[in-house]
Amino acid sequence: MPIHRHVRDGTQGESVSASVDDKLKITRRLVAFGVDFVEAGWPGSNPKDAAFFTRAKTDLTHAERDKLVAFGSTRRKRVRANEDPQVQALLESQAPTVCIVAKAHAWQVTEILRATLDENLDMIRDTVACLVAHGRVVMVDLEHALDGYATDPDYVHACCRAAVDGGASVLVACDTNGGTMPWRVGTVVRELVDTYGPQGVTIGMHAHNDCGMAVANSLTAAQYGAGLIQGTVNGIGERTGNADLCAIVPSLALHVQAQLHCRASLATLTSLSRFVDEVLNQTPNHAAPFVGSSAFAHKGGLHVAAMERSPLSYQHIEPELVGNEQRILISELSGRQNILGKMQQAGVDLGTSGSDRAVAILNRVKTLEAQGYTFEGAEASVHLMILHATKGYCPPFQVLDYSAQVYDANIDSATRVLRHTESPDTDPTDSKKPRKAPGFGPTARATVNVRTMRPIEDGLESYLANLSPYQDRLEVSDGNGPVDALANALMRALQPVHPILQHVELVDYKVRILDAENATGATTRVMIEFRNNSDGDQETWTTVSVDTNVISASLNALVDGFEYALIEHGESCMLCHLDDM
Repeated sequence: MPIHRHVRDGTQGESVSASVDDKLKITRRLVAFGVDFVEAGWPGSNPKDAAFFTRAKTDLTHAERDKLVAFGSTRRKRVRANEDPQVQALLESQAPTVCIVAKAHAWQVTEILRATLDENLDMIRDTVACLVAHGRVVMVDLEHALDGYATDPDYVHACCRAAVDGGASVLVACDTNGGTMPWRVGTVVRELVDTYGPQGVTIGMHAHNDCGMAVANSLTAAQYGAGLIQGTVNGIGERTGNADLCAIVPSLALHVQAQLHCRASLATLTSLSRFVDEVLNQTPNHAAPFVGSSAFAHKGGLHVAAMERSPLSYQHIEPELVGNEQRILISELSGRQNILGKMQQAGVDLGTSGSDRAVAILNRVKTLEAQGYTFEGAEASVHLMILHATKGYCPPFQVLDYSAQVYDANIDSATRVLRHTESPDTDPTDSKKPRKAPGFGPTARATVNVRTMRPIEDGLESYLANLSPYQDRLEVSDGNGPVDALANALMRALQPVHPILQHVELVDYKVRILDAENATGATTRVMIEFRNNSDGDQETWTTVSVDTNVISASLNALVDGFEYALIEHGESCMLCHLDDM
């Protein structure tokens, strides 16, 4: 079954925008995944899409260009297709396949298009015939067809016949407003398949998610004979989105056993989902089926205990089939098995005392959550909690003391604002290297005193001559606020010993007030997300801390984040070994 992916339709979603380079990147990735068609844009509607197809002629390979679909509409009223600039732009795009949208709802034709019903049929027939005459494969998106079928099915068939008479290869039933239920989709698709399938025409489905039915309607269409499914990666699209191919593709491949060209690439589906989100600067949906970080996450103790006996006890597939992974969440609802599973993931030898340690850690988790911690989204903090409770573990560094001060607030002003400056701040590790400043000068200064290992690179003799392998480093750094200043100072102190940290960046910082009734004395919870840019997958991790002092909470979360980076991505711990646990 062919899969048709909309780059164009996806960018119609709110807050979604893609440059020409973005579209080229996504197109290459989709073709590599095995998508049959990539609808990349409407060359006759805007300069950006026209530029994409111009760039595609030189920047994409022949195999990649073969998958491109140019989108357009039927010709204008009272203008023949071979004279319509929009139709000519479709031909000039040199895309081998063209998808045109045609109104297939009588009311839409007369009230919105302001054409007669016969005039609309002629527009469909003439446009398709013109494109086919120039060697293009033509798909026709029958806009509003499912709504039109409910009021005037004969006119929907008239539109279909006009498209087929012109030479269309694919008729796509569109649930444009997203209000059709699956049982109606099945009835309409079956009739279209029975009527036009014998003529060699493929029936497709284009679903919107306004009622949350886009995936269900797409799967129903496939069940009733549709041979092509249109959708978008992660379901991005107009209003509430389009049909999500990240749910449709694995459902068809794994639960329906449909023959898909992209079946062999299914294990890269999660990576594809996150790649598209990253290129489009979208926040991944953690609850997305198949590819979300929570898709195979388990929290309840009974569930985790059952999972130890059989992974399929609470999972419909093995997560690895779609490139995802199982996660065990830690919270006050967790049982001992959750902690044991986390200890195994951390590479800790459970030994004979593993169960007792798990109970102790679990009690610690419950105590901290009662104070306001939440560990479901901060697995790095759980990982560190397990290591810190393990005999023989020593952290790679220790913060001895710190201070932070804000120094440029205008105390006398009724409205205190950040001081603007034209000179950029400096990189925290190089006072001569400018960093990308957001347009505001530094507003705080932090000092940290950190104890780390003495670097062996100073020379082995010098290293051995020292009575202690440790060294204390005192660093000062400015920043846009006290937390940024602390992060910069920590980086400056640690990078000479742990250069891996140059690839670590902070990507998110969240503060939540837990007891607002205490006003300025309220307890705050800080969560910080980090990312490692040294690997292809750009792994992220999150740490959490709670304190009545937001600066202290922030520092603790920063320290945990950097410590996790060194454990997972840096050199092995030199302070001590874990083999005596």
